[in-house]
Amino acid sequence: MGNSAVDFLLASPATGAVDRVWFSGSGGTLYARSRNGRLFETSDYEIWMPSQNAAEPARQPEPPVVRIPENGARLVGSGFGRVYALGRHLFRSDDGGRSWANLTAFKTDSVIGFGQRSVAVSPANQDQIVVANDFGVWRSMDGGLSWMGLNDLLPNLRVQRILATPSGTAGTRVEIDGMGAMELPPGGSVWQPVDDATSRGDAVRLRAYSERAGVAATAYGKSGTTVYLGTAGGRILISRDDGATFDATDTGRASGPVERIFVDPVRPDVALAALGGPGLPHVLRTHNAGSYWDALDSNLPNVPAHAITGERAAGAVYVATDQGVFWAQMDLDNAGSPNVNWISLSERLPPGMGASDVRLDAAGIQLYAAVEGYGVYATAAPHRLRNLRLVNAADFSTRAAAPGSLLSVIGGRVMSARGGNLDYPVLAAADDASQIQVPFDAVGPNVMLALVTGNGNVRLGMQVQPVSPAIFVGFDGTPILQDAESGLLLDARKAAHPGARLLVSATGLGKVTPAWPTGMAARVDNPPAVTAVIRAFVNGAPGPVTRATLAGGFIGFYVIEVQLPAINNSGPAELYITADGVESNRVQFLIEQ
Repeated sequence: MGNSAVDFLLASPATGAVDRVWFSGSGGTLYARSRNGRLFETSDYEIWMPSQNAAEPARQPEPPVVRIPENGARLVGSGFGRVYALGRHLFRSDDGGRSWANLTAFKTDSVIGFGQRSVAVSPANQDQIVVANDFGVWRSMDGGLSWMGLNDLLPNLRVQRILATPSGTAGTRVEIDGMGAMELPPGGSVWQPVDDATSRGDAVRLRAYSERAGVAATAYGKSGTTVYLGTAGGRILISRDDGATFDATDTGRASGPVERIFVDPVRPDVALAALGGPGLPHVLRTHNAGSYWDALDSNLPNVPAHAITGERAAGAVYVATDQGVFWAQMDLDNAGSPNVNWISLSERLPPGMGASDVRLDAAGIQLYAAVEGYGVYATAAPHRLRNLRLVNAADFSTRAAAPGSLLSVIGGRVMSARGGNLDYPVLAAADDASQIQVPFDAVGPNVMLALVTGNGNVRLGMQVQPVSPAIFVGFDGTPILQDAESGLLLDARKAAHPGARLLVSATGLGKVTPAWPTGMAARVDNPPAVTAVIRAFVNGAPGPVTRATLAGGFIGFYVIEVQLPAINNSGPAELYITADGVESNRVQFLIEQ
């Protein structure tokens, strides 16, 4: 769900800070040491591998020069008679420092970013220069006239926290060490800087709570007016008045810093805490507002825990540690046995890497993990195999259903479904998810859906409205939009053009005319038309809807044809639809001239 590269409008994508680079004796291998001390090597200048036995060469004395080009610049000799100076920029002198050429400046900026830390010159070619700086590793093959980054596959991005999972027009948002808030736009390939109110607000609240409580606070969790405040020494305080006053709670022998606190949004007496430090405990649970905390380490590795999240109703807990991501099933409402069975989820993550954060999406069906150096990964939350969740098939939300719409049952194989004396056709079934269609004759507002599953009978409540529009998106938030002329999908590489016609895939548009049987694919020629009034909005302005029908050859899919304005700004655009005035989710796509 996001690699280790960031778009800072430099020569190439950037990554985290790198302190030193050097070549092997033959020049066939390039080595890099990141800011946190990890060593990497590459032989093809694309794929980086962890380096186990790289002997870092000793630093050579600075060569004498007539003058330096920048105050505080550090001098490095190349062995070819050239001298380089490392400062905000990279400089080169061929005459002992009498004159200097700035190799990285473009107007007042640097094409590779500021803060040059190290330079290496290939022993086989004096014009092959590699620089390490606060934005990664950069290479020039012409003595510094042009540059390209070597950062796309360098796992050196320190994601500290997952701020948000994809929702509407926003993609995954994270906080990166030394860089601040970043977003992976829906369909994007690299992170983009973003002004995130969540990140700024959390920092302000933590400082305010710390001052009011008179402690060195390291983390807080909040639900309603209940606030839990963790300290560097393993203490957890609680406030029932929105942080105006705090009282101590009993965390037993906890001593490591409290790194993250999860508070149940419905029942704030339930909370979980992740603790760092070398000693136990690393995971704490309370069901009575901190009157007592259970240590839940059990078979969890004795390593620092950095983040924790859960779902109380399902009894699922996830924790990010220095040895990866683990999950366990437990009772969060009552005092229970502290002997829980932690299961590792790191088998398909980069080996040997720690996780700095873990988070569930709003519907509780996707699990996201920030992996040291590598970015963010996502997978289906494993607790859904035990606790089914009914969501809209288009945007994975818990919005109401509508006649004819598609629903996904996450977490199990459904053999049959029935509600309100109507059969709900099962269109697809697998062990981890199934898809059903709401009958066109279904009425609401509330329906109890009876499911026959591989694990027995299950009853799930749902809302049914006449219309409940939703545009189909992927798990990364990329909408399913097509160019009407070519039929090609639009994404980060294929943009729409002003005046073009878009085909929008949606569900939840309700009844059609002529009436169509539930569970049957719509005819391709003259498919039934939607009876509700459909409108489309691009960047807030209405756009002509030329048709809205069932999608020919599909079940439960609708297609809306939208005419884009002939004049439109280039760049990201926001799209949403309405059915009889009810709004859909909002999605983002690109427009270019």
